Amino acid sequence: MNRAQTEGPIVITRNGKTAAVLIAPTDDDDLDWLLLSRSPRLREILDHSRKSIAEGRGIPSDEFWRQVKERRNAQLAVQEKQAKYKTKKTRNK
Repeated sequence: MNRAQTEGPIVITRNGKTAAVLIAPTDDDDLDWLLLSRSPRLREILDHSRKSIAEGRGIPSDEFWRQVKERRNAQLAVQEKQAKYKTKKTRNK
């Protein structure tokens, strides 16, 4: 591990063929980037999004962020209702 931190990625082989690569991330953001960059599901999402945009089915940035805010507010409202229900249920015991 120390070698990966000081010298860079270490290639691990099995029977002369690459089996794995040992990489020491520099911080949590680097780890997130490493994991996401290898995610097949994220690649699918990005490919689908790029295709949609190329076909003219994208949405303007301000509309995107409006929808994000709207969904986040809806999630917060649900969480608030759940918290009230749990509090009410606890008081009734």
